[in-house]
Amino acid sequence: MRELVELVEKITKALVDNPDEVKITEVEGEQTTIIEVRVAQGDVGKVIGKQGHTVQAIRTILSAAGMKIRKRFVLEILE
Repeated sequence: MRELVELVEKITKALVDNPDEVKITEVEGEQTTIIEVRVAQGDVGKVIGKQGHTVQAIRTILSAAGMKIRKRFVLEILE
């Protein structure tokens, strides 16, 4: 699962203007893992994307990977 967190980190850093301010926190439960992504205030819109398409694409990747390992992932974008 660490690979998925690293993937989210790489994708997020590629999207934002301030990649040094990207912080990823993983809160692991029994069946659900919450991945919290903190970015600079000005970069939140870049991660979410127009009408939420970018963040939805990242969530789709996490969902597909989660099905294989029978675990649910929740992605939260925080400022």
